Amino acid sequence: MSTLPKMFTDWFATRGWTPHPHQIEMLDRGHDPALMLIAPTGGGKTLAGFLPSLVELGAAPPPGLHTLYISPLKALAADMKRNLTTPIDQMGLAIRVEDRSGDTSQTRKKAQRADPPHILLTTPESLALLLSYEDAPRLFSTLKRVVVDELHALAESKRGDQLMLCLSRLQAMAPGLRRVGLSATVEDPPALARFLAPHPAPCPILTADPGPDPDISILTTDTPPPWSGGGGRYAIPDVLAEVARHKTTLIFHNTRAQAEIFFHDLWLANSDGLPIGIHHGSLALEQRKKVEAAMVAGQLRAVVCTGSLDLGLDWGDVDLVIQVGAPKNVKRLVQRIGRANHRYNTPSKALILPANRWEMIECHAAVDAVLARDLDGDPRGPGPLDVLCQHILITACAGPFDADALFHETISAGPYRDLARADFDSCLDFSATGGYALKAYDRWQRLMRRADGLWQLRDPRLAQKIRMNVGTIVDTDRLKVRMKGRGPASGGKPLGEVEESFAASLTQGDTFLMGGKIVRFESLREMEVQVSRDRGRKPRLAVFSGTKFATSTQLSNRILSMLKPDPPASLPAHTRDWISLQAQISQLPRPGRILFESFPHDGRAHSCIYGFAGKNAQQTLGLMVTRRMETLGLGPLGFVATDYATLIWSVAPAQDPGALLDPAGLRHGLDDWLAENALMKRSFKNAATIAGLITRNLPGKRSTGRQATFSSDILYDTLRKYDPDHLLLRITRQEAMGGLIGFGRIEEMLARTEGRIDHMDCEQVTPFAAPLFLEVGKVPVEGAGEEALLRAEAQKLMQAAGLT
Repeated sequence: MSTLPKMFTDWFATRGWTPHPHQIEMLDRGHDPALMLIAPTGGGKTLAGFLPSLVELGAAPPPGLHTLYISPLKALAADMKRNLTTPIDQMGLAIRVEDRSGDTSQTRKKAQRADPPHILLTTPESLALLLSYEDAPRLFSTLKRVVVDELHALAESKRGDQLMLCLSRLQAMAPGLRRVGLSATVEDPPALARFLAPHPAPCPILTADPGPDPDISILTTDTPPPWSGGGGRYAIPDVLAEVARHKTTLIFHNTRAQAEIFFHDLWLANSDGLPIGIHHGSLALEQRKKVEAAMVAGQLRAVVCTGSLDLGLDWGDVDLVIQVGAPKNVKRLVQRIGRANHRYNTPSKALILPANRWEMIECHAAVDAVLARDLDGDPRGPGPLDVLCQHILITACAGPFDADALFHETISAGPYRDLARADFDSCLDFSATGGYALKAYDRWQRLMRRADGLWQLRDPRLAQKIRMNVGTIVDTDRLKVRMKGRGPASGGKPLGEVEESFAASLTQGDTFLMGGKIVRFESLREMEVQVSRDRGRKPRLAVFSGTKFATSTQLSNRILSMLKPDPPASLPAHTRDWISLQAQISQLPRPGRILFESFPHDGRAHSCIYGFAGKNAQQTLGLMVTRRMETLGLGPLGFVATDYATLIWSVAPAQDPGALLDPAGLRHGLDDWLAENALMKRSFKNAATIAGLITRNLPGKRSTGRQATFSSDILYDTLRKYDPDHLLLRITRQEAMGGLIGFGRIEEMLARTEGRIDHMDCEQVTPFAAPLFLEVGKVPVEGAGEEALLRAEAQKLMQAAGLT
């Protein structure tokens, strides 16, 4: 395939293009069993992935599904359909391209199974559903290639684990199947290649020219950032000035709530009437599509957004990215920067806006890491067992299966290559009976073993329920928000979704932000939040849980390296002065050591522990240390944590930090504390939902989040009492330790510092500790004077710390 057919060379020529070297190399290696391409954003990696398929199919393609394209976003698949049909139509190729997602009509989905297109663009969840039907072997019998786009993004979550299990099924149905992975940001290419390839097959890695360094810097503002908090609203005039100077600007935020607040305030300050939109995952599909279409048409000057626009969509004339708040992760920042000037060998332009003083240091560290091409990322653990349980049930929906054959399929998937047979059998037993403590209940008797040794569904009607609950994205108990209709039976315009717990807290007349609009809560009707427009009062904020990012280990290490008595000249003067004052009054945190400060304030003893372990880990450290303080009679009263430190206030001062941070002492009683912790119950609910123990969607109805939580809490308590070694409890503990509570980061911190603690007994609040007091939110003030009172409180604290 080393020669590009004439119709393709002619097409490139008419566009004034020359194929990139990595595109030709991908074509030359089109028959490799597995291949991964790492190319910069705008480098044509998607066309490189599809080029072998288009050439193979040619002008007269045979019937049947030839290529499957998997993307993490539905919008990405739809965007790819537009991009692919252009060269196909212009070259006159008879290649059918269709997309399939949750938004595809049932009629279209049935037609695709009966008469599949040559190229199908879909998501991991839709592929899992297709594999659950009896006709899957026929549908995929002609499949030759699978192209996985944004592979790094999928590999970071359970969606990627589910996809790799699905590919192992596809490989059994189409033994000659070739796999292609595409990615722009990869911190460990060999690990990602092992994730993609069928074990133990190799997966060569092609790396394109990375292109020029991005044009990235910190946004210069007249107003210094506040001491604490997020959102970056202090710099809205500066952001508007940048928007006015560029064609289209993407303004990224780490959370949906911050995006809503920023968009609202940005719009109020938009005296020039610049067309600005907002885009995040809790908004209604119609509104997201409207914003996307306006972006493609070049009708918007700026879009305030979240991770919903992180990935490889090509949004027209975006020539500037602004990241509001510290990115927390260098790889994520590189991905977002790549949205600007989405062209090969054209430097992307980005500005970072720190939300507070600590983030000023983190943002400079992140810029340095980007320019050094130093990406971060934690090593992947083994494939999660709750995902395997769901995969077993999906397999059973398609027909009887042999356990030995399915086990060998499973260990051919990269994430599960080291899976023990005993763990597979535990998952099979759980999927069949619910496990020891639950096997007496009919509702969890789902699989049976036939006389010939094959496993099948106990009741064929279970297939519908299993299919309705396919996927590893666990809903965060959201309710639809809809504008109240005018007529008695009319449904108003859908606006998006809010968390169920937030909706339950609303009373009639309450206002909140949704899509940048202030809306007034009217009623809760048939599981929908009915609202009307309200232009007057200050809104409450909708609760969008989303993903809570924690600063990566690599970025934390870079921050520590910048904390010197003579700070880097790249930092602004106010930040350098702050660091220098900390060195004078106390001590600067140092790599390989923990700084532990003790000081009195407001009649209480305070301890500040600088671990730089990320928000979840610092939060957990606070819980564990206060338990130790209680045991030692120090009378802890509370704590607050950030990505960098934990501040604890108590009746008596802590005189022996070594005893409080002793690893054995911290671990003592950890199991009992974990078992009762609310985070464990949340983790159990997520695992139980994915594994199929808890059913959220039933034919004709959907249980509420409260119902699911109530059910999961009962199951959790029952299993702890009667079956403490139950598979789901083991999964829950493992995931909570690693993710929700960040205990792994605590252990890493303790191992890194090896008991080396710098204890500073100070006479006053220290400069670095002062901002943490403002995180506590002790000031119960509301209304028009809120900002002034908060400023006065901040001023008092900064004076106590010697910062004014």
